[in-house]
Amino acid sequence: MFRSGGTAAFSAWAEEQGIRFARKTMTEWFPAAGTKSKEQFVKQPVLFQYLSSMEESGNLSGTYASGGTGQETQYAAGSLREEPIPGEEGMKAGEGTGEGEHQGTEQETGENGNQGMAQETEQENGVDAEAAGPAGSSFLLGKLADYDYLMQNFYSVHPTTTAGRELMKAEDFLSMDLSLEKDPEHPQILIYHTHSQEEFSDYPENPEATIVGVGTYLAELLEEKGYAVIHDTSVYDLKDGKLDRSQAYTYALDGINGILQEYPSIEVVLDVHRDGVAEGTRLVTAINGKPTARIMFFNGLSQTPDGPIEYLPNSNREGNLAFSFQMQLKAQEQFPDFTRKIYLKGLRYNLHVRPRSSLIEVGAQTNTYEEARNAMEPLAELIDQVLSGE
Repeated sequence: MFRSGGTAAFSAWAEEQGIRFARKTMTEWFPAAGTKSKEQFVKQPVLFQYLSSMEESGNLSGTYASGGTGQETQYAAGSLREEPIPGEEGMKAGEGTGEGEHQGTEQETGENGNQGMAQETEQENGVDAEAAGPAGSSFLLGKLADYDYLMQNFYSVHPTTTAGRELMKAEDFLSMDLSLEKDPEHPQILIYHTHSQEEFSDYPENPEATIVGVGTYLAELLEEKGYAVIHDTSVYDLKDGKLDRSQAYTYALDGINGILQEYPSIEVVLDVHRDGVAEGTRLVTAINGKPTARIMFFNGLSQTPDGPIEYLPNSNREGNLAFSFQMQLKAQEQFPDFTRKIYLKGLRYNLHVRPRSSLIEVGAQTNTYEEARNAMEPLAELIDQVLSGE
């Protein structure tokens, strides 16, 4: 019997239909779902444990958002644009020619002025119920399987891309096994920064208050959890001593490809950034009594509303989406208000190098270094849980 965890009475419809859907899905995917033990589902640990936890905890809340119309809604061209846009860069064919995935002057947000291409709706206290999801809730697979509910509650879509039903399938994201066996003797995680010059509000008074300093702390936390981590502190966004991000992703790709060739044991690649927002916006919450910058997972889909970007193929796109979604779901269950909606954009952002690749925006230029650093503690927990198959 499902219960709402004391927040609201759980509806009869949700009781009957939700568990029926969950069981039906388990039966279709796993022929003996009702008889096998959890240990026997080694190939689908995320989904099985997710469905099991729903039955055991019954910790359900939130509102069914889609209305169940079943219409073919396409989230594209500016839909779901509640979140600020990370720094914009022009798009040009010919990445493989050395001209790069990005060309032209970057439209900086934050310290160089907000361009206003997307409306920032974050509250100053960092609480955005829609973006963060129902606080402390678990989500019925029946809800997550509804495309409209999924998109409205978990994603913001930039007008450079589209995210249709054929791609955005929560069931597929949850069933993907992203776990790996820890090996402290061989590098498994690479952390780098395409935009290494991103700073926080207390820089330069605090010379460590950069995104590189934040990445250093994340590397330390993951090493404490038993992973061998490489933190690449190379600078990809300076040219002749001046900030130049027109080809930063091209330079970064060259750099990380060299590292991946040298250390083929690396299976997780994290590009850690700091976002740019309007100066009055504060992306901060409290976790374990600490002021903590909110984070945002970011996916590049290698497609525009007109179709795939052929010169930017990404055979690991589904893995990228599953990685960010599994971390997002765990965050909403354990650290309410920590994550903003997952941001979807049209280009590739070098996420194609590994299935477990993620671009992560940590706070913004209005956050302090302490807030950004504190965010690495719950983030390390989320990464470890997904990689451990918990």
